Amino acid sequence: MDLQYFDRYKSKMVQEKVYGGQAIEWLYSSTVGRMLNKIVTSKWVSKFYGVLQSLPWSRFKIEQFCKDFNIELKEFQPQDGRGRLAPYSSFNQFFIRRWNEGKRHFNSASCEMPAFIEGRYLGYKAISDSKVPVKGIFVDPLALLANSKWTNMFTGGPLLIGRLAPVDYHRFHFPDAGEILDSWKIHGQLHSVNPIALEAYPELFLKNEREITIIKTKNFGHLAYIEVGAICVGKIVQTHKQTQCERGDEKGYFLFGGSTVIVLGEPGKWEPTKDICQYSLQGIETYIHLGDEVATANK
Repeated sequence: MDLQYFDRYKSKMVQEKVYGGQAIEWLYSSTVGRMLNKIVTSKWVSKFYGVLQSLPWSRFKIEQFCKDFNIELKEFQPQDGRGRLAPYSSFNQFFIRRWNEGKRHFNSASCEMPAFIEGRYLGYKAISDSKVPVKGIFVDPLALLANSKWTNMFTGGPLLIGRLAPVDYHRFHFPDAGEILDSWKIHGQLHSVNPIALEAYPELFLKNEREITIIKTKNFGHLAYIEVGAICVGKIVQTHKQTQCERGDEKGYFLFGGSTVIVLGEPGKWEPTKDICQYSLQGIETYIHLGDEVATANK
């Protein structure tokens, strides 16, 4: 399956090079793969795989990984306490690498929402009939909350889905200053969030393990911020412990594996940018750097 997305910076469609693409296609498209799917996507298998990525020998995979996916290590900070010659003690430490100071900037315009992850975005101005088409398949984003206390607030509101491939920067951030009102976890499986898997399992976002935070923001009303675990994600780590947050603050990170962050909003408060909406209606994701504009507040 060929995966393409629109690159905002190159102004053209780009072919995505999928890490482990053949394995994912086998797992979700073949008869044997489907039979083993429940075992492979269990949290225990993913957590075990995640542990392997934290062992010292795993660091020897980093050099080839960077060559395969054109990652410039000099653009990222070494692990704390290490130098440039051997910057990471394991593959997981490389996986949660931070950008060098000044490499990414968070949009400061109060009416413009900055990208909360660096990756591929889908976005919709309103959740119609509680469902939204993702890659031509309808999913129910409100069911992601699994909490009747907050469902009504986000019914009919805007939606952003940010997908992280394994090659991407894997820390996620707050899109605006605000106050954290509520948070909870929902246990589940750890399916791949790759479009290949989504085509095979249209409701995988509802099956996957996820963590949800309700934020009352300064400029965009209330947001439901949802981190969705994925195959081989050893853990979702929350690094922000306070009840107040500032725009661009790190919220947490995913250990090894691609994953997704979904943001739901109140009706009429904001809408995704024109390019995201335009390509999302065609089932195409838009690649956006961390901190660049992904939505605009409605006056």
